[in-house]
Amino acid sequence: MPFELPSQPAPDLPSRWCLFDGDLLWLLDQQLPEQAPANAQFTRPSFLGVHEQRNLFMAELIGAAPADGEWLPLRPALMALPANQIQAAARAAQLRQFFHSHRFCGHCATPLELARDQLGRRCPSCGQLYYPRISPAMMVLVQRGRELLLARSPHFAPGVYSALAGFVEPGETLEECVHRETWEEAGIRIKNLRYAFSQSWPFPHSLMLAFTAEYDGGALTPQEGEIEDAQWFDIDALPGLPSTISIARHLIEFTCNQINNKNG
Repeated sequence: MPFELPSQPAPDLPSRWCLFDGDLLWLLDQQLPEQAPANAQFTRPSFLGVHEQRNLFMAELIGAAPADGEWLPLRPALMALPANQIQAAARAAQLRQFFHSHRFCGHCATPLELARDQLGRRCPSCGQLYYPRISPAMMVLVQRGRELLLARSPHFAPGVYSALAGFVEPGETLEECVHRETWEEAGIRIKNLRYAFSQSWPFPHSLMLAFTAEYDGGALTPQEGEIEDAQWFDIDALPGLPSTISIARHLIEFTCNQINNKNG
């Protein structure tokens, strides 16, 4: 469900909380709690908007942690949360990273203050405005008949393969990025590029934009140092796949369903 971004919490709506202790997120019964813990101290809450008709707040723990619930690193926390709450936790994590990394002006080193919208940061000395960084990154799943091109980077879990991905360079369009990254990482050309969907990915501030494409020539050549292995896999013989919360998994399953429906 999309966010609503009013400047103030709605007084008639319930709340939802993202409470952090360092890099750990507090879950209660594997959900974001609807109330701040009564037995814990935390920083002044930041209002992050309305999500699922709930005022979303974020704060940092101070001192002893509450005795109930569990504290999880962000990635395991996202995997444990219900699907409808992942977006809220992702927004909180990205804004928390921005608040931590933008305390002083990068132009004149003056301490920053809140902008009018409460999320941006403004320099009272030189007037520079800072807003949360969003890094666009493309992902493309290349199809050749019933086969999908999947690759693995050296940092992937053993046996896991995914679609090709890479960050958009300054001055580059999304389409140009897809063609460039496919050629650099796999040594192949593509055609019939189509946008599929997107996902906010808080590691630390990516916006993933997923595409599908068809093979248009070239010998498969994994990029040295970046791609450990790349292969064509039949949709009925896929290797280990990324987590179910990732856009890569969604893109692979989406494409497999399209191929099956077309051939069915």
